[in-house]
Amino acid sequence: MNPLDAVNSLGHAESLGRLEDLPPDYVKAIHDLSVAPLWPQLRGLLPRHQPARSTQPFVWRYQDIRPHLLRAGELTPIEKAERRVLVLCNPGHGLDKLVATPTIYVGLQLILPGEVAPNHRHTPTAVRFVIEGNGGYTTVNSEKCPMEKGDLILTPALNWHEHGHEGSGPVVWLDALDLPMIYAMEASYAIEGPSQQLKDALDASQNKYRRAGLLPYASLAQAQRPPYPQIRYPWKEVREALGALASVTPKTEAVQLAYVNPETGQPCLPTLGFSAQQLRAGQDFSPRKRSASSVIHVIEGQGESVIDGVSLKWQEGDTLAIPTHAGVTHRATGRDAYLFHVDDAPMQRALGFYEDF
Repeated sequence: MNPLDAVNSLGHAESLGRLEDLPPDYVKAIHDLSVAPLWPQLRGLLPRHQPARSTQPFVWRYQDIRPHLLRAGELTPIEKAERRVLVLCNPGHGLDKLVATPTIYVGLQLILPGEVAPNHRHTPTAVRFVIEGNGGYTTVNSEKCPMEKGDLILTPALNWHEHGHEGSGPVVWLDALDLPMIYAMEASYAIEGPSQQLKDALDASQNKYRRAGLLPYASLAQAQRPPYPQIRYPWKEVREALGALASVTPKTEAVQLAYVNPETGQPCLPTLGFSAQQLRAGQDFSPRKRSASSVIHVIEGQGESVIDGVSLKWQEGDTLAIPTHAGVTHRATGRDAYLFHVDDAPMQRALGFYEDF
């Protein structure tokens, strides 16, 4: 038997026909009609058992990148940048794709005292996770949110937002967007607008939902829950909640909290998920493999992660990329570490193919 004709125990061919097996005149004829045969590419599009992955386990070291980010502040005024960002590009995808994973864009954004990153809105959903500095703010749909280290601030799709800096010294935050997916759908665009007029009290939405298990009483009478009732999630409260959770969580279990919509208990954004983790010193944390890709930012502490056999050491400010279906083990060294997770699990769940195993 020709080995190319072999079939497996399930009756499927081991090898499929190749493009070069077809007569050249046939190939030219169908190509001239903008038509292509599926079978030569089927195994590439639908690999057996596990996706073909280009994403590499990788760590971006903040202390190496920070000087170049600050120099960008000297080289390019905010008026010429609009958003002064250095994008974290996964080497498995190259510099031109501007992705950390196939669905997650991550960048480090710098704003300097007195600067304003002008008001706009766009179809990709974005969040800001503050790395350093004081005096920064983001205004989302006329609500002004202070930006303090470790805070998470949402800028959902098509919501107006602008950034400013009323303090001293640089302010840096991590941008995370679903831009790669929206761009692939040919749905990515932005609309510019004038500076927003504040209509809510400072940090109004966060103050409405300050304690877990409590809602504004008026919410109970609403026929429809607001899609994004809370814009800022302050780190000081998240860190306190992690400590409380750790006090009642066995050493063998993860201490991890999800950022959710306080009205519904569902992920706070529809395409990307966010969580904060307290990784206890000396603890090996090996979560189940997942179909989701993810990015992890180190809020505090230092340690090491082994991702599909690749060992990556990390410290405060660093950011890691984790491919889909990866085997992962994290360990904090010296003291407890605090990690911020971004993943595409909500999008995968909505599309019906999320798995963990």
